[in-house]
Amino acid sequence: MPQNLLPEPPPTLLPEITPAVEALKTEDPREVARRWPDFPAAWAALSQKAMEAGDDVAAYAYARTGYHRALDQLRKNGWRGHGPVPWSHKPNRGFLTSLHRLSVAAASIGEADEAARCAQFLRDSDPAAADALSSIG
Repeated sequence: MPQNLLPEPPPTLLPEITPAVEALKTEDPREVARRWPDFPAAWAALSQKAMEAGDDVAAYAYARTGYHRALDQLRKNGWRGHGPVPWSHKPNRGFLTSLHRLSVAAASIGEADEAARCAQFLRDSDPAAADALSSIG
């Protein structure tokens, strides 16, 4: 098997949005998303709630919003379209969870190709994230 001689890019580590993290622990995710619309964890939480309520279309929309807001943050923090986004760095979890929720919601509305792409993107970002998130559905 050929060896990749190019170094892997360094891990991307998103900054902590401490007030939003704290608010999400006790407040409705809708309120958190209103105050911090660039906080992907709020959108992931909204996606989860919508899926639990049986609204897979809203779950998809919330997850896609979180995913795109997170991509903006990743790019601002040096990510160039590939490379590790470690699950162990807690501020990255909003992106990774949004990506997982997008995969789940895409599958639920029949977007099998997108569901597979998102699942692979999650595994490529950090296999530990894929493993951790697959256990919560």
